[in-house]
Amino acid sequence: MNTEERFSRQRLFHGIGWEGQERLQEAHVIMVGAGALGSLTAETLVRAGVGKLTLIDRDYVEESNLQRQQLYTEADAEACTPKAEAAKKRLLDIRSDASIEIIVGEADPALLENCMPADLIIDGLDNMETRLMINDTALKHQIPWIYGACVGAYGLSYTVRPGQGPCLRCLMKGIPMEGETCDTVGIIAPAVQFVSATQVTEAMKLLTHSFEQLRGTLWSFDVWSNESSSIYVDSLQDKDCPSCGESPAYPALAWSGRSKAETLCGRDAVQVKPLPDMQVSLEQTADVHKQHLSKANQHLLVLNIENKRLVLFKDGRAIIHGVSGEVEARSLYQRYIGG
Repeated sequence: MNTEERFSRQRLFHGIGWEGQERLQEAHVIMVGAGALGSLTAETLVRAGVGKLTLIDRDYVEESNLQRQQLYTEADAEACTPKAEAAKKRLLDIRSDASIEIIVGEADPALLENCMPADLIIDGLDNMETRLMINDTALKHQIPWIYGACVGAYGLSYTVRPGQGPCLRCLMKGIPMEGETCDTVGIIAPAVQFVSATQVTEAMKLLTHSFEQLRGTLWSFDVWSNESSSIYVDSLQDKDCPSCGESPAYPALAWSGRSKAETLCGRDAVQVKPLPDMQVSLEQTADVHKQHLSKANQHLLVLNIENKRLVLFKDGRAIIHGVSGEVEARSLYQRYIGG
């Protein structure tokens, strides 16, 4: 591949140039989540020439994803391909020399520790609990991370820089960060694209050391009502914050307190995680429940049980569709998988 030709237009841009392009090609970015935001952001970063991308995602491709998750195809949905695996295949089709490491599983503190060192973490998630874990991991390692979220036609983004303003935990005290979800109001692709474009632009500024060009505000918008706002939030920084204050304790890294079941945004589904010492075998489970087996690959199997769809991953997690809540999901998991 002729890298000079490939990135020639980007090098011509005054904000990047030759030096900035070299910095992009030397950078390591961790992308947590490969759904709507994560897949689009990962694609743009790979096209921009980012040297190494570590992509972490716990989910698989479904037909409902195809409306806004641009890396995936009908074939991926038909095969229930894990998003990280499908993303890697497509990203290597785009840039064959890209260094892409994928992890099909749940992002947790130990996993992120194993991904270090890194220059940047980007949020492509749909839950605040894991975002707070990313927040504390980034602050502990003194690297920036970029928050992003969208629902309906609304989106927002904020760049956290250690020692340069408030962190996500600080913001949560002064600004409502959660409310409507994809389950209740849906989502349209342009909202995703706006947030992703914002995240990638901030990422490129950070990675090329164009720090003076960073926005420095919490930016939000509604693409349907044509509204936007940019709020300076420095006053929300809390010197007693347990994540970024004078004596940080990084509480979100105490993973023992994390919930064992979680309702998934935009899905009539609940994820259930196994107990820490529980061992799950896809082969044995498929054999025991072969009368319920619908699909299987090296990463997961799909069981149709009691008019519910149970997708079991090799790390023991299960996403159970069609349940009324976390109690029913746990009950089904315990009856058919164990724990």
